[in-house]
Amino acid sequence: MKKNSKQSSAKVATLASEILRDSTASAIAKSLAASTLAQTNSGKQTSVEMEAKAGKVLQSDKYSDETKSLAASVVSQSNKARGV
Repeated sequence: MKKNSKQSSAKVATLASEILRDSTASAIAKSLAASTLAQTNSGKQTSVEMEAKAGKVLQSDKYSDETKSLAASVVSQSNKARGV
């Protein structure tokens, strides 16, 4: 399976860190933030479950721009061989 070498940018990693420290952030935002940080400066890729979760966030109008930014980062780091 082909590996995606993309990593989270410093800007997105900072946003993810801020969300994880925010006591009012939603569970989905924190989940996406954790996934984003796990892929910063590492060879890790997005799991199938996180791809699905991020995809739903991107298709919904109920999430904030920050949450959608994290979702986009997570999807961009998915394994392209899975055909996301």
